[in-house]
Amino acid sequence: MFTAAALVSCPPLLIPQLAGAAALETADLREASTQVAARLAESASRWTIVGVGAGDRVFGPDTLGSFVGFGADVRVGLGGPDGTAVDPDLPLPILIGGWLRGACPGEVVADGLVVASDTAPAQCADIGADLRKQLDAEAEPHGVLVVADGANTLTAKAPGAFDERAPQVQAALDGALGAGDLEYLRQLDPAQCESLGIEGRAAWQVLAGLFGDTPGQTTTLYQGAPFGVAYHVGTWLP
Repeated sequence: MFTAAALVSCPPLLIPQLAGAAALETADLREASTQVAARLAESASRWTIVGVGAGDRVFGPDTLGSFVGFGADVRVGLGGPDGTAVDPDLPLPILIGGWLRGACPGEVVADGLVVASDTAPAQCADIGADLRKQLDAEAEPHGVLVVADGANTLTAKAPGAFDERAPQVQAALDGALGAGDLEYLRQLDPAQCESLGIEGRAAWQVLAGLFGDTPGQTTTLYQGAPFGVAYHVGTWLP
């Protein structure tokens, strides 16, 4: 049974061992992220982590990874048995999801679903709808953690540099994520999102498919862009 979705972002600086001098700048984001993860864990001890990557991939509960590629060998897993070899190429959304899972109280076990960044909107919606059917068919409560970033072109020092279109587009996206505007998310244009560095587009369209025609209660804990990249943290209930 599908119980809830939590929305977080995936900056590596979310991890304290990687934050360094930016620890204060990311403190509010980190607190909000661990809080929504804890709320998700209260509703379900089984999760599916949804993110975006170079290609479609699925990950089982025995998945292990490390942030060594980002500067520190912080190891995370999805909650399965020990002894599995560390995957050196684990996508960042799965790493972040694994870290948040490990930061939660209680025993949470997760699987991962990475959707290719160029997946068409209709296909994303179908993936979300299929996931909802799968979860609702289960007797055990099951939550979904969506790990996705907004525009990375909001300031001159942002990873994608400044694009004058980005603030207006991101403001509309922030509103849709905060209000649970499924139709707006479904209509996100892949080409525009790519040009503005909105890397989470496909994951949010999977989220829209997951909720179908009935947006649930939504709560926003954090919206900001401390490094010129838009981050959103919140919860959606069916």
